[in-house]
Amino acid sequence: MDKTNKLNSIEVFLKVAKVNSFSEAANQLGLSKAMVSKHISRLENTLGVRLLNRTTRQISLTEAGMSYRVRIREIMNDMAETELAIAQLSSEPRGTLRIMAPTSFGSFHLARAIADYRKIYTNVGIEIILTEREPDIIEEGLDIVIRIGILEDSSLVARKIADARMVVCASAEYLQEYGAPVTPDDLLEHNCLIYSGRQPMGEWRFTVNGKIKKLRVKGNVRSNVGDALRIAAIQGCGLVQLPTYMTGLDIKSRRLSALLQDFEPAARPVHAIYPHRRHLSAKVRTFVEFLYERYQPEPYWERWTDKD
Repeated sequence: MDKTNKLNSIEVFLKVAKVNSFSEAANQLGLSKAMVSKHISRLENTLGVRLLNRTTRQISLTEAGMSYRVRIREIMNDMAETELAIAQLSSEPRGTLRIMAPTSFGSFHLARAIADYRKIYTNVGIEIILTEREPDIIEEGLDIVIRIGILEDSSLVARKIADARMVVCASAEYLQEYGAPVTPDDLLEHNCLIYSGRQPMGEWRFTVNGKIKKLRVKGNVRSNVGDALRIAAIQGCGLVQLPTYMTGLDIKSRRLSALLQDFEPAARPVHAIYPHRRHLSAKVRTFVEFLYERYQPEPYWERWTDKD
């Protein structure tokens, strides 16, 4: 007898033992009397003992049947308690949430979000890994990966939580000395701070007359860390093109000014990615929803008057 049929036969046995009647058990279970009898016989054959004494007038448990009913009830109760405990684990966020994100986005915004999330879900621990590389989310045991840009087709699930705009910025000090560019081509006459992690290096993109324009800019400061260029721009070293999740708060506070906004390239989506699972854990589900509500319909780093 396979496990499914055995569980069905156990359910039938417990019902018959409770009501002391094949007919009544069949009625309550929605089965025929013959099927109830077949289940009992099959279970007895599997166990090698008689569980029920059958007469034309009544049914009673044998000694083996009484012992079996007591033990099987304990097992069924244990199963029910286990299922309830597992269901609670699924519905109540707990455990460690492993997140991987780009360094700048993670430092600027994800760390703030984590602090606020844990004020609500105190039973969840967080491990955040900041890196620019693309991970194998399954192999590395990650729960969520934050990715910026167009995603390739995959078996993973992705939810868009924000957009990343690319804006050219400069400090008031720099603009006062060198003036502000009016068109992208004007950048060729300016000192541009170069992000060496972007290939081809020094290529800035714009939208001109509905088409993508690629411009190779030059400058005397370069770095593989965007935040270093952001600080250099604030100090008046030159112009920089960075995502607004890095510069938006500086623009809002007037440490930087946004330039050439009419020529911005298309914004890049920010996604929360997680493995496709039939039953998504509560910690993943609640954190992704928390990020979505935090950054929609417009993330706080976009709320500055320079773009109005």
